[in-house]
Amino acid sequence: MSEQHSSVGPLGIIAMPGCEEIAGKVDSYIHSWRGDDIETYNIPVTCPRFGSGEAKGLVKSSVRGHDIFIICDVFNYGIKYRMYDQIVPMSPDDHFQDLKRVIAALGGKARRITVVMPMLYEGRQHRRSARESLDCASALQELVAMGVTNIITFDAHDARVQNAIPLNGFENVHPTYQMIKSLIKTIPDIKIDHDNVTIVSPDEGGMSRCIYYSSVLGLDLGMFYKRRNYSIIVNGRNPIEAHEYLGNDISGKDVIIVDDMISSGDSVLDIGKKLKERNARRIFVFASFGLFVEGFENFDKAYEAGYIDKVFTTNLVYAKPELLEKPWYTRVDMSKYIAMLINTINYDESISGLLAPIDKIKALLEKHQGK
Repeated sequence: MSEQHSSVGPLGIIAMPGCEEIAGKVDSYIHSWRGDDIETYNIPVTCPRFGSGEAKGLVKSSVRGHDIFIICDVFNYGIKYRMYDQIVPMSPDDHFQDLKRVIAALGGKARRITVVMPMLYEGRQHRRSARESLDCASALQELVAMGVTNIITFDAHDARVQNAIPLNGFENVHPTYQMIKSLIKTIPDIKIDHDNVTIVSPDEGGMSRCIYYSSVLGLDLGMFYKRRNYSIIVNGRNPIEAHEYLGNDISGKDVIIVDDMISSGDSVLDIGKKLKERNARRIFVFASFGLFVEGFENFDKAYEAGYIDKVFTTNLVYAKPELLEKPWYTRVDMSKYIAMLINTINYDESISGLLAPIDKIKALLEKHQGK
């Protein structure tokens, strides 16, 4: 790390429930870089609940004058609480309310508050169609109204939602370098060049992130578009009838499917099957967030059938322990990257180089190709 001189204020890292592990790694990295005498940058908080499900936020040490970074995974359903003698998993709404409780408990004493929310709360409800709520924009405005200065998120479903808070900081970070590094480490025989690998977007909306991968890696780009049945609505959406491929021949090539998230996984598995029917060699999936809302059985079957070879998702959201044991799965650790962002922002320095690590990607590829 480069030498820094003065910080905005004493660094304080708050781990919301379920984020203790990644916050601990972040704390450890920053300690190793700074080498100061502070025992920990982590500030303990808790959100105890009454039997009715009501809760409150408690901050257990002084935060006056601190530069606070709150790490919050609103999709961690592994955290549970008791309500009316029932065990209830926390929903995104529960986590978001707890986040606001902790901000309120800070009592305006912090010098600056940055929320690190890897997967944006209600990020998929980013635009209005007909008479419906605009939840993500409302949530961002709520946080800003409570005193939050900056919001850091990863691979936002649509980063244009930041227009809801145009006078405040909003950083949309991409795990491109970490994904490529993990792929090379996990699949050491992969040849990342124009003749051997193709990038594929699962839909039109994901083309921008795929164009970035294609450009920095010098690879061909293909796309599937979702042919929907607009005459009916199922579970609030027009059902997908087929995925149609647009792109060059992929016969004998490894294919990297890049998306922001895996929800049920039905789309990416169907695409994997169609790519195999087009004689693709191996199928790798990059997704920042692996939700796996319908479990892992379909992925197990797809792996056994040869439709996917590896799925890469980050540790930015909760994952069941059994997922980590799957032969088709690789977890990409983002804690060092978050630590670099927090450490740099605390000193009020530019993070532009961290947001676009093209030189690091090129150096990584040169090292891999030189083996």
